[in-house]
Amino acid sequence: MGVSGVGAALEISHLTKSYGANRALDDVSLIVRPGTVHGLVGGNGSGKSTMIKILAGVLKPDGGSVTVFGRELLTPGGSIGPAEVRAAQLRFVHQQNSVFPALSVAENLALGASFEQGRFGAIHWRAQRRHASAVLERFRIRVRPGDLVDTISPANQALIAIARALQDVDPDEQPGVLLLDEPTASLPRSEVQVLLEALRELAQQGQSIVFVSHRLDEILSVTDTLTVLRDGRIVHDGATRDLDHDGLVTLIAGRDPRADMSPRQRPPSTADVPRLTLRGLSGGGLRGANFTVMPGEIVGIGGLLGSGRSSLLRVLFGVTPRSGGSVAIDGRLIEPRHPRQAMDLGLAYVPEDRASESVFLDLSVMENLSVASLGSLWGGLHLKTRVESKAAQQAIIDYGIKCRGPRNAMFALSGGNQQKAILARWLRRRPTLLLLDEPTHGVDVGARAEIYGLIREAAAEGTAVLVVSSDAEELEELCDRVLAIRNGFVTDEVAVSASTGEVIEGMV
Repeated sequence: MGVSGVGAALEISHLTKSYGANRALDDVSLIVRPGTVHGLVGGNGSGKSTMIKILAGVLKPDGGSVTVFGRELLTPGGSIGPAEVRAAQLRFVHQQNSVFPALSVAENLALGASFEQGRFGAIHWRAQRRHASAVLERFRIRVRPGDLVDTISPANQALIAIARALQDVDPDEQPGVLLLDEPTASLPRSEVQVLLEALRELAQQGQSIVFVSHRLDEILSVTDTLTVLRDGRIVHDGATRDLDHDGLVTLIAGRDPRADMSPRQRPPSTADVPRLTLRGLSGGGLRGANFTVMPGEIVGIGGLLGSGRSSLLRVLFGVTPRSGGSVAIDGRLIEPRHPRQAMDLGLAYVPEDRASESVFLDLSVMENLSVASLGSLWGGLHLKTRVESKAAQQAIIDYGIKCRGPRNAMFALSGGNQQKAILARWLRRRPTLLLLDEPTHGVDVGARAEIYGLIREAAAEGTAVLVVSSDAEELEELCDRVLAIRNGFVTDEVAVSASTGEVIEGMV
């Protein structure tokens, strides 16, 4: 694909990178225009992360060139160093660890540049706060320099990270390019619009932005131009207005991933007793939940961050202590005080934070699959490793986990395949009740459709499913009913139909 450097904020030409026989980037060329928001999307393994790592100076490409506002940053056969990246005014805000919650706003901003110093090298705190006030005013962030970051809204935390990256960039003198990698991934839906409007305003002021996200509705609403990567190649590069949601999904996956997934058709339950019955359940942020779930039913849970939606799942699984109310499974009262007890009662739980609460990155795929079923694999003093390996190989096939084999390291898998392995870990136990918190967080559209299929198959076999999600589209596509939790109480309920989209949007 030929490109011209005229008027380019960032120009990438013929960029390539291979790992053995695998081409992570295959002759990639694109242009980001000044004062625009340029979307970069693609499935896991499409090449997005490789491109960003090359631009950040973390990886050396096999070939290609990069210029920033006409300044040559990378020549064919060369590499980029951190000093060159900074001098070229390339700035990055990554999804993880963008801010330091225990520090003040002023301290967070100083970590992106340097602390103001007084006599004898001591920090001049008054000057530091003045500098922070000027940065906050410039980026129109309505917080105070002395505020602790963990006390401000998630959207403002993201804006602090952006301001920290751009505070030393003068758009009138030496404009740069801001690369945002999944900046909304950890934001509740109510906060996302605040950040997107701030990005539009930055672009109107002349800032060039590369926006990476799996959330396609955000990509379509905030970007001016869009590049789609698949298997290391560009499959679309043009104006965002030329695409709609379904067209973008097909470009990313190479096909419509929903074509092979039968529509959700839950047969009416013949059970006389609900699979799950809650009466006044409280604990953590949950103050009173009353509802039932029938066998084979998928019930969505919407609500703002801190509403009690995640506490519901944690209380049911025995992670958070119950402070009141009752829980019954198939009409029998239960009170699990520990996850082990919940597992013995037929419950399974996939938390929101995959990295810290679900996956064991240093272990193999086989070990990750087996960790919830060790009792059945234990033979005297030793694990039945042959049985474990055979069962893991079958799970890899049954649940569509893309990896080299059972002993493949878990960290080498994409986010979507890690999530499928975690689901497989629990679904192999044939749970009575499956608890899912943001089950498709950070996975691409293809893996999302596969995960929906696995959840639907479990429900078709009689498993009751509770799905907590901040994605209204996910709740509408996956669930039979959606409940809203506000201030710890279940306040609304809607049966999902073709006309409930806007109603569900208001519930999350």
